[in-house]
Parts: sequence; C-alpha cells; structure tokens
Amino acid sequence: MGKIRSMLTRHRRVLGPAALVLAVIAIFWVVNSPAIVGVSASAKELPIYCVQRPNKAVSLTFDAAWGNEDTQAIIDILNKYGVKATFFLVGQWVDKYPESVQALADAGMEIGNHSDTHPHMSKLSEKQIIDEVSLCSGKIQELTDEEVKLFRCPYGEYDDEVILTLRNMGLYPIQWDVDSLDWKDLNADEIYKRVTTKVSGGSIVLFHNAGKNTPEALPGIIEYLLSEGYEILPVSELLLQGEYDTDNTGRMIPIT
Repeated sequence: MGKIRSMLTRHRRVLGPAALVLAVIAIFWVVNSPAIVGVSASAKELPIYCVQRPNKAVSLTFDAAWGNEDTQAIIDILNKYGVKATFFLVGQWVDKYPESVQALADAGMEIGNHSDTHPHMSKLSEKQIIDEVSLCSGKIQELTDEEVKLFRCPYGEYDDEVILTLRNMGLYPIQWDVDSLDWKDLNADEIYKRVTTKVSGGSIVLFHNAGKNTPEALPGIIEYLLSEGYEILPVSELLLQGEYDTDNTGRMIPIT
C-alpha cells in the first residue's frame, strides 16, 4: 500500500474523484504485476535513455541489423581495452551471422534484442510486438544459452503500447542519450567529438556494428572515457536494480 500511496501522490493534483478511482485500480495492477519492472513518472511511457548513477559509469551499445564487416574488429578493440559492451541484434541478422553471435558471446559481450525483422514497432499490434520480440530472443538464446533481458526498438520508435508490452514480457526497453551518428558515415573525428562532448555519468551511447568509421573512432573514445574516470559497463550492469521510475527525460531513477 505504501507503493500505491506514493504513486497516487504524483497524480492527485490532476485527477478528479472518478479518475482517481480508476487510477487506484490501474496502479494496483501495475504494482502487483510481476512482469512490470518499471513505471514511467511522465505522462508518456518511456524507455530507459540513461541512468541516474552515483558514479561515472557509461554503456557502449552497438546495433546490428544489416552488415557484418566490422563486428570482429569491434570485438577486438573492446577486448584490447578490457571493455564489455552491449550488442542489440536483429533476428534476421542472427540468422545470417550465427558465427558472429557466438563470437560476441565468447568475448563476454552482452546481447540484447533488436526485434526479428526491424519493423516500426509502434505500427504493430500487441501480438505482433510479442511475436517480433519472442522470435529474436529465441534465436539468440538457442545460440548463446543466455536469457535476453534487454530490448531496443528499431529506429528508436515506440509508443505506450510498445513499452508496456515489453515490460509485461519482463524486458527492459533501452534507448540512448548519446547518438554517435556513425550511421551517417561521419568521419572518425566527428564521431569522437559527438560522443566525448555529450557523454555524462549514466549515459547510454549508440553505435552500429556496420558504421563505416566506427572502428577507427572507437579506440579514442574508449581512451577518453577511461582517462576521465568513467567505468564502462554493459547495459544490464549500468541499470538500477529492482523497481524503478523513468523521469520525463527517460532517465532511470530509483523509486523513493
């Protein structure tokens, strides 16, 4: 009941008596649903863009949907610096490059779900969302024997139904707050400047495994982060444990 009172406090100012009754029912369901791992404190359901952290920790993430020319080079660079990153894989990419999925797992990289066919998730029905997620997770788990707990929406597109469906499936919906724009074929210096000027404690940085100049930019970025005292963690280790809120910027914050 303490959780329910806390959640109602946020909304009491804007809800009338009838709506407040409905809110009690809805919040009771959210609090008591074991699949829901987070509640958005904003009017819109948001994925996790970044994390409120007491220390300077960041996550490097790589989306893999199309090409595969540089995957091993990226693994080698990360291994050189002892860094573990998170790779969000599309199911169709997993089908084409199972040896790379295994290489990522063997290197201790974290693997997340990026859908099965890279659709616009907000245009799908709830069943279609579940099918996209389940198919990709099944393919990854078959190859790695690891349960998938993270999901990133293709194109960064989502709506309330997408986020709530993901949470009900027991997944953390993961966005980013620093976009390297490597997919635009920026040169290595431009990628470096974008990341190093925008990153902060709790940031989630977006790269792509097939970014034209990503392998060239990555060593300098890692060296900068380490020299500035950042700890580089896979996303699951960056996240707060237990129940959480997201504020209106998508920052993951603890429930107090």
